[in-house]
Amino acid sequence: MTITRRTLSADFVVVGGGLAGLCAAVAAARNGAKTVIIQDRPMFGGNASSEIRMWVCGAHGENRKETGLLEELQLDNYYYNPTMKYTIWDDVMYGFAKQEKNLTILLNTSVEKAETENGRIVSVTGWNLIEYCRYKVEGKLFADCSGDGILRITGAKYRVGREARDEFDEPHAPEKADAKTMGNSILFQLRRTNRHIPFRAPEWAYHYTDETLPKRNFMPEGNNFWWMEFGGVKDTIGDAEEIRDELYRIAYGCWEYIKNHPDGRGHGWELDWIGSLPGKRESVRFVGDHVLCQKEVEAEGKFEDAVAYGGWTMDDHHPEAIYYPGAPTIFHPAPSPFGIPYRSLYSVNIDNLFFAGRQISTTHMALSSTRVMATTAMLGQAVGTAAALATRYNETPRGIYERHLDELQQTLLDQDQFIPNIPRRVSPLSLKGTISHELLRSGRDRDWDDGKQGVEFAAGTGASYTFAEPETISGVRLVFDSDLSDLKRQLNVEDADMLRTMPAQLPRVFRIEGVVDGETRQLARVTENHHRFVKLAFEPVACSEVKLVLEEGWSDRPMRVFDFEVY
Repeated sequence: MTITRRTLSADFVVVGGGLAGLCAAVAAARNGAKTVIIQDRPMFGGNASSEIRMWVCGAHGENRKETGLLEELQLDNYYYNPTMKYTIWDDVMYGFAKQEKNLTILLNTSVEKAETENGRIVSVTGWNLIEYCRYKVEGKLFADCSGDGILRITGAKYRVGREARDEFDEPHAPEKADAKTMGNSILFQLRRTNRHIPFRAPEWAYHYTDETLPKRNFMPEGNNFWWMEFGGVKDTIGDAEEIRDELYRIAYGCWEYIKNHPDGRGHGWELDWIGSLPGKRESVRFVGDHVLCQKEVEAEGKFEDAVAYGGWTMDDHHPEAIYYPGAPTIFHPAPSPFGIPYRSLYSVNIDNLFFAGRQISTTHMALSSTRVMATTAMLGQAVGTAAALATRYNETPRGIYERHLDELQQTLLDQDQFIPNIPRRVSPLSLKGTISHELLRSGRDRDWDDGKQGVEFAAGTGASYTFAEPETISGVRLVFDSDLSDLKRQLNVEDADMLRTMPAQLPRVFRIEGVVDGETRQLARVTENHHRFVKLAFEPVACSEVKLVLEEGWSDRPMRVFDFEVY
């Protein structure tokens, strides 16, 4: 058999298609960079996909939910997948990438080689196990979002394990450095049933008794079994198959114990699905121009180059995992939010290498907070946006920090990625006009601790700008209320009766009108809006007034708008 060989070229090559890689690729493509994404699985999503089914977690607290591309993707999921089936969620993520004209998708492709010249990556080569094809992908810029840092084969500096307490003055770190990590978890999902059929675990599984049972929560209600964890004292990459086999034995044994328990706790449940691919928390971490550490997290990460934020507790799982008799994790307090610096998202020694996901430049202790997927999705959006700017200006990742940081931050903010302590600038044309509702050009696109933002509108009403002299208008920026109190997570039980509806105060139908030479003209109309952030472009026209008219919402409640600006 002849092996097929194909060569592709791009401005930006993303390796890894979890939420970080997916958001990096989409952000870059939307901002004008010709992009290729290489994913070694048949679907996107990584730990969030139907293969693993880990919850998408992020910052704790009221009004802390991550927006930007992640919120857009999760609203797409409500719209196309209201019963919240995991397999359809996979396809929602696929469609999210597929719609981008600047993005080429390579699924089922594992990177096995990288070529470098003078400290820069020039190409990566991957094997597609479906096509029996070897792809060589050349690029100007690369991002490793693989989770396991495959592009460390380029010689990029990286770390493994836990730092000694005194290296970064981290009180929660161990006294001595070691190679231990947090372990992998295998998940299973249950389904409610009105009958009880005893479960027989395979012979090769563990068969637990009250004496041998791990010291964990074995009640099925509301449990996603994240604690079925193992591997932190092994190599979570090199020993992955051994770790998976052990987790299989554990998982089947746990379910056998629950299902057949004499107190009946499992009688109303049946095993619906068990993962064949464990989810990883930690493997390697690249070294960037900055290594984020515990004390910086605790100090709220007030970096001048912040491009994203965390807010998950420093959730440090014990390396012994399920075999540790004490609590499976220690929850060290962390502020919500804390800023994450751009300098932790590119390599210290490979000139054109970005990274996002759990493998960014942090210590083990900082990783215990930044590793969760809602945070890593924002990191991906930041990296993809930076790559597009680097393409535009023929810059390196470091060059964006040195010469274009403000533009990167303002682009992210404009595209609905919130960054703590970095104000978003309102468009100059909006400030030139007179607006009917001043809150709609405040530059603040969400409620926060100091009060509510936004304005409510009944159907048929809206907001407007007027100008002393006609101004040329070519687009509008809109941010609506998509209910950030709803985390929009997939379910740990796929309930047949579950139906998720679109956020109650989100507009469904709206139009933009302009007054041109004294006459009202419709400039744009959206009839099936299901997004929080909407940016519309239309033919430039000189208007003395521009109106947003909200025609219909997704419920009977008033519609709510955070931002209305003109360009």
